[in-house]
Amino acid sequence: MSYAVKEIFMTLQGEGAQAGRAAVFCRFSGCNLWSGREQDRSSATCQFCDTDFVGTDGTLGGRYTSADQLADTVAGQWSGDHSNRYVVLTGGEPLLQVDASLIAALHARGFCIGIETNGTIGPPEGLDWVCVSPKAGAELVVRRGHELKLVYPQADAMPEAFAGLAFERFSLQPMDGPDVIENTARAVDYCLRHPQWRLSLQTHKTLGIR
Repeated sequence: MSYAVKEIFMTLQGEGAQAGRAAVFCRFSGCNLWSGREQDRSSATCQFCDTDFVGTDGTLGGRYTSADQLADTVAGQWSGDHSNRYVVLTGGEPLLQVDASLIAALHARGFCIGIETNGTIGPPEGLDWVCVSPKAGAELVVRRGHELKLVYPQADAMPEAFAGLAFERFSLQPMDGPDVIENTARAVDYCLRHPQWRLSLQTHKTLGIR
C-alpha cells in the first residue's frame, strides 16, 4: 500500500492529554468529512476544520510507496535520544490510510503511536493512544479509546451524548474562530459543572509553533 502524506514534522503536542509532549506529526492527506476545499466547506459534514490536509506539498509530504519508507522518514525527524519516541498520526482522517504494516514499522523503530481520528472508521490493532474527536452529523464508530476530545460547542454533538462512552479521558476543546473567547468561557463553565471533562486548549497556537 502507498500512503499520501501532507507533511511530517517534529513539534510539541499542543492539545489534549498529551499536550507538551515531544512528537513527530505525520499528517495524512484527505478526509471523509470534508474535501479540504473552501468552496465545499458549507456543504461538508465538518465545517470548522482549521487544518490544511489537501495534497502532498508540505514538509516531507509526498506519496510513500511502503510502510518502511514512511516509518524511516518519521524516524528521521526525531531529534531526541531513542527514549520516549512518540508519533502522532493525524490528518485529515488518518484511518483512511493507516494499516497494520505501518503500525508494525513504527513500532520497530521504537515509536509509541498516537492517532487523532474523527471516529468514523474502526482502527487497526496496535495503536498506543487513540484520541477520537466526534463531529456532529457523522456516525461515531469508535466508541472506546484513550481520549475523547470534543470540539465545543457543536449544536448536534453536545458532551452529554458522549459522557457514557468507554474512554479513559474526556477533553473539551473550545472551537477556534471568531467566537473563540466566548467558546472558551463556555467550555470552562461546562468543565467546572461537569468535572468528568477536562479543558483542552490549543497551546501550540499560543506558542506560535506547528
